[in-house]
Formats: sequence, structure tokens, C-alpha cells
Amino acid sequence: MVGFEVGFVPFNPDGWGPPDAASATTTTTTTASTLPLNVPFAPFSRSDKIGRIADWTRNINPNAGRPNSKQNAADSVFDFTADDSFPGGAGTGEDDATFRLVDGKPPPRPKFGPKWRFNQHRPQLPQRRDEEVEAKKREAEKERARRDRLYNLNRSNQNQPRREAAAFKSSVDIQPEWNMLDQIPFSTFSKLSFSVPEPEDLLLCGGLEFYDRSFDRTTPKNERRLERFKNRNFFKVTTTDDPVIRRLANEDKATVFATDTILATLMCAPRSVYSWDIVIQRVGNKLFFDKRDGSQLDLLSVHETSQEPLPEAKDDMNSAYSLSVEAAYINQNFSQQVLVRDGNKVTFDEPNPFATEGEEVASVAYRYRRWKLDDDMFLVARCEVQSVVEVNKQRSFLTLNALNEFDSKYSGVDWRQKLETQRGAVLATELKNNANKLAKWTSQALLASADLMKLGYVSRVHPRDHYNHVILAVVGYKPKDFASQINLNTSNMWGIVKSIVDLCMKLNEGKYVLVKDPSKPQVRIYEVPADAFENYYVEEPLPEEEQVQPPGQETEHAEADGATNDVEDKDIDVPGLRLPEILV
Repeated sequence: MVGFEVGFVPFNPDGWGPPDAASATTTTTTTASTLPLNVPFAPFSRSDKIGRIADWTRNINPNAGRPNSKQNAADSVFDFTADDSFPGGAGTGEDDATFRLVDGKPPPRPKFGPKWRFNQHRPQLPQRRDEEVEAKKREAEKERARRDRLYNLNRSNQNQPRREAAAFKSSVDIQPEWNMLDQIPFSTFSKLSFSVPEPEDLLLCGGLEFYDRSFDRTTPKNERRLERFKNRNFFKVTTTDDPVIRRLANEDKATVFATDTILATLMCAPRSVYSWDIVIQRVGNKLFFDKRDGSQLDLLSVHETSQEPLPEAKDDMNSAYSLSVEAAYINQNFSQQVLVRDGNKVTFDEPNPFATEGEEVASVAYRYRRWKLDDDMFLVARCEVQSVVEVNKQRSFLTLNALNEFDSKYSGVDWRQKLETQRGAVLATELKNNANKLAKWTSQALLASADLMKLGYVSRVHPRDHYNHVILAVVGYKPKDFASQINLNTSNMWGIVKSIVDLCMKLNEGKYVLVKDPSKPQVRIYEVPADAFENYYVEEPLPEEEQVQPPGQETEHAEADGATNDVEDKDIDVPGLRLPEILV
């Protein structure tokens, strides 16, 4: 049996470890002679634990422990790549070039920054990823620039919270000798509330034609051309020029006198944006609310509460003034076209107080009504209804008004496409852009106790043609239901009127003017001379046949068969208006 011989193991009598150099030479010679011959050298990898485990005598770099140090691996006490005595140490650059450190942990995710940069679930080539990164950077820059523009635009809007501050001026020129007595912010109006009992009718004047129900079936597909009624006269008479109100004042029927237009303006004042003014006259113990001759109250505002600004140039067909004249023209003609013009009329106690004998007047009835504001204070107002309808042998009074579309790009809703399928969206857009006008129409219907209010949707034949129009639809609403739909509170409306009446009753006898500030949501009361606004009529244009124009010069009111003069001429023919001496 062959035994196993253990090679020579040197012994170091002087201490632990291999013997010194002298004895090591002897040991090497002796060991080499006892080693087995022809034993092949076995290859090994760096992961094999051979050689020295650690060298604690090496100089360690102080930065070795830091995560970002590139010399961390080279300065480790377990690294022997620079040691010549270690197999695979110095001189093995090829092995170092092929060596790769495999780390299974994902790279740290940053707390901020776009997530798509570190998306590990979509492996891509480096060139492709760089292109996408650059493209997304450019998109992000465009988006950031767009947000900056919107931010700057919003900041500019914040500096000018109400659009009319820069685009519009006061409806009346404030003279330096006028004395401002008080200013009332609209915020105080929202807290007011006052309940009035049911009114009583003192007098009914005028005549009404019946409503043509066939217009209820009007749609954009079978639209109707808007006709012109040049021969019918429309009257816009102020309070003190009304002979019936003068008679009622002499009979001491009330203390406060006004018209439904003036009361509606006061009731809906918090919703107004454009400037307006009302003349107040205190005569004895009576109070009269008047409008100036040629006042803005005779016209209808368009897009008053819209966020989209209208052109500021007065000559522009889409400016605020031009649209107001156009809307008044449309409203008058619409109120007469939807009637059954067969000569059958409903007449009342007295004829139209403003018409002369043989004159053709528009279908309108005036209801002089009285409300009790206090134990010893009554208010009389002239209210208007435009038509009557008979259902089940019961007559119902109607008010007729028309909304007008001039350019769909301003409202964002095309009536011809949306009226049949999305009529609610069209009405919602109009409530947003014309909140004040619709609220005033509703309050006028409530003051007149109308049973129904008809709203017509009238549009231009072409956006650039403001003389020819078509009726696209006619919709009816009950005033009380419509008022609740647009958040119009009757108690708040009368609370505003009662507060202004109480304030004016404390003033001395004289003339005052209530002006809506063009740049702030507030109204101001000025004390004015007794002869103020007497000759203000000169700003109202004369009828075309009375105008004297220089050769070759035409006014903007002489176009399209006098379409605009339809509105202006009727205001001039009102009896009782104070005309300049040269025309009397």
C-alpha cells in the first residue's frame, strides 16, 4: 500500500509566519526537491479566495469611502491589482479592460424633474433616446412659453379688473362745478331686501295686436327675414314728459314717479358694466326719475358682460355703440313682425298718450301701476307690454324682445348650428355675455306683470352685413321662472330701489344725477344746476331730411335705407321733448 508523503513544512522557531530570508532559501531548495513533478498550473479567477486575504499595512486614500470617489476600488485593502506577487496583479491590463462591475440595484430616482428621463421600462439606443429628450425639451419650452404668456395676460387683467375702465368713458360728462354728494358701491346692493305688496293698476293706455303663434315654429332651417317697419312710430318718453304721469302727480296719486326702463336699470345695477346715468328731480315732496334726451337707456347693450372685448372705434360696425343701435333697431322691428297684422286690436281705457291723430303707432300698451313703499310713500311707474295672446278665452300679456348675433367668433357659439340641438347652451352663452340686458328685460316683464316673455334669436344674414337680419327662433318663458333661472331676486331688486329712494328723499329740492362709474362697480350722486341737460339734445342726430351735410360728406346713419334712422328718428318725434329754439 503506497503511502502519502507530506512535503517539507518549514518551521520558524523565532516567531509566527514564514522564516527569514536566509532560512527561506534553504527551505525553498528543500521544498522544491520534495514537490511532485509535472503538476499543471490550475487557472483561477479573481473571485477565488487565494493569496492574501487583506493587507492592513497599505496606505488607504481618505476619499475611498465616499460613494462618488473613482479611487474607491483601487484603494481598497482587498485590491491587489498593483501587487506583482499576486497572480493576475500588475501587468494584467487586458483583464482590467474586460472587467465590468455588475450592479443589480436600479439607479437612484431624483425627487424633481420629468419622469420620462428615468424610464427603465423602455430600453432604447443612446442616439434615439437623446433625440427624444431634445424633442421633449423643445415641447416643454413651448409649453412653458405659452404658460408665461397666459400668466402675464392674467396679471394684466388683474391690474384692470373691469374691462370698461380702459375701453369706455362715462355716459355723461362730469362738469367741475358739480358737487358729488355720495358714492355707493355695488357690494352694498347685494345685501338689500325689501318686499312690496301686489301693485294696483291706475290706468291702461294704448292698443295691442295679437301674437302670431306660427313664429313659435321658426327654426334655423326655415328662418324668416326680418322686416322693417318705417311707418310705425316708437316712443321713448321720459317720466316728466309723460302727460299721464303729470296728471297723476297733480292728483297726488304717489310720491315717486318713474318708468319701467329706469326702474329696471336701478334694479339690475350690480350686473351693469357700461356707464349709465339717471336724472333725479326733487320737486316739493315728490321725486321724479328721468332719463336724458338721447340717453344710453334708449339703446340696448350688446356683449356688455362678455370677456371678449369689442372694438373701441365708434365707427366700427362691431363697436359697442354700433351694436347698441343695431340691437335697438332689431328689437323694435321684431316686436312688430311677430304680430298678426289684420287690424284686430285690443284697446284700453285711453289711446296712446304720445300719438297724434291719424298716426300709425307700434303695438304697445302702457300700464300705469302703483306700489306701496311705505305707509305714506307710493311709487307710480309706466310699464309696457307689446302683445296679447288669447288661450282658452283668457287673454295673456306678452313682452317681446330679441337677442341678436353679430359674429359667432365673439360668442363662440354658432346659432344656426346649435339652436336646434343645444338651445340651452346658446341661452347659457347669452346669459354670460348679456347678463344685464336679460335681467332688465325680465325685471320689466315682472313690473308689467306680463304672463309671458318672448325671446327672439335674430342673426345677421352675413357677419359683415349689419343691415339685413333673419329670425332663427322664438322661445317663450314665464317671467318668474326665468327670473329664478338667472338668479334674479325680486326682494333684492326692490331693496335697491327702496334704498335709493330713501337716500334721494333726504336731499334738498333741486336736480341731481345718478351716474354709474365707468371704471368701478359703484354709482355716484352729483348735485347739478337746475338747467343742466336742457340743451343736451343737440347730440341727438336729426332726421335725414332735416340734416344739412357738406357736399360729398355722408353720416353713418344714412346707409342702408335709413336702417339706423329707424331708431333715431322716432326718438325725435316724441311730443313734449325740449327742442332747441332753432327747431321750434
